Amino acid sequence: MTAARLSTRPRLLVLGLDGLPFSLARSLAPRLPNLARLMPHAHAIEAELPELSPVNWTSFFTARGPGDHGVHGFTILDPATYTLRIANFGDVRVPTIFDRLGAAGLVSRVVNLPNMAPAKPLRGMLIGGFVAESLTRAVYPPFLLGPLNAAGYRVEGDTTRGANEPEYLLDQLRASLAGRRAALNLLWPDLAWDLFVFVLTETDRLFHFLYPAVEDENHALHDACMALFTEWDALLGEILDRYDALPEPKGLVALADHGFCALKTEADLNRVLAGAGFLRLARPPRDEWDAGCIGPLTRAFAMDPGRIVLHRTGVFARGCVRPADEAALLADLRALLLELRYEGAPVMERVLNGREFYGTDAAPDLICVPRHGIDLKARFDRTAIFGHFGRFGMHTPDNAFFAADMTAAGTNMPKTADAARVRDVGGLVLLYFGLDDAQRRAGLIL
Repeated sequence: MTAARLSTRPRLLVLGLDGLPFSLARSLAPRLPNLARLMPHAHAIEAELPELSPVNWTSFFTARGPGDHGVHGFTILDPATYTLRIANFGDVRVPTIFDRLGAAGLVSRVVNLPNMAPAKPLRGMLIGGFVAESLTRAVYPPFLLGPLNAAGYRVEGDTTRGANEPEYLLDQLRASLAGRRAALNLLWPDLAWDLFVFVLTETDRLFHFLYPAVEDENHALHDACMALFTEWDALLGEILDRYDALPEPKGLVALADHGFCALKTEADLNRVLAGAGFLRLARPPRDEWDAGCIGPLTRAFAMDPGRIVLHRTGVFARGCVRPADEAALLADLRALLLELRYEGAPVMERVLNGREFYGTDAAPDLICVPRHGIDLKARFDRTAIFGHFGRFGMHTPDNAFFAADMTAAGTNMPKTADAARVRDVGGLVLLYFGLDDAQRRAGLIL
């Protein structure tokens, strides 16, 4: 490619700020100068439901909702064997925005985007993110593995000790930030790309364990958290400086995949269902993920975080729910969940019919949306509905950070283009590059 083409091709930078709430960003911006650079273009958007990273990042990189792309949570259950496994890129049912751009001859470079492993070929370069089993399986083309390993790049820092060893957690997040910087230095400089996606997941990991410390200036760990945020902000500044140095036309988008808030308690929905007789175990569970204990008398069970699934005949090997019984059973389940209380207040904000909400039968039967502070779980070995298990922050479906600066984006972008939820941001990417069906699908022309 000629130097002239490299200097004039339209480019788009997408910054992923995993789990960053808009309201928190606004309060921290006076202390974080590079985050402050995004705030004039920022507002809150909605996450897709359930408000999990694999659901929402997949919605971004497909510009479609879960009913289309097929990822509804962290886990997928085999209906024949009752084995739970972690969802991955192979479960995505529709083309990605990178497929669409590649078919148009455009090049993407992608760093740390969740649910894009195992990596598949694309026109460009990819370092997949959480929950990649290994860096080896997350990288395309394979030659990237050598320099990334040499730089000490890791898919994720070790957060397993985060609940009890906050300093260890912070050190791990610093190390993963250093790896993200190394990846930026490797993939950005030649400018032989049209779309650059760069995701920082360290905020989400910090918030799960130390969100109260971030919010509360009087917390004993607040200064330590802000020291990490200062390092995070410095890396944010490095990529924004690189963006500023790009020739026009260019565009910038930043988004979080969901919001965050302080956690009051976890609420285990399988314990709720078992207590009401809807979930019947055939044997004691071996661990929290042992769905093989679901017995033939079970009428409904839960999957992370708030997915309720009917145990249908003809679908599950031991299923017992007949089509004629489904409507009454769903009504009973919905009533049970809406009546659930914690400290006298309702647990649920909403309980939605999943098939109606997603527009497909290949969906959970009910989607539970809890009130802020109550984190829904779906374990098989818990003995109580409510409890704390080492985390102090939780995802929210509202208040997700979004910012876009398209003032130099050229003629493809209508002045009224915006995003209301995560899938729309993928639509903005397609729209920027002139792939006009994104306008109709995502409703971006207001």
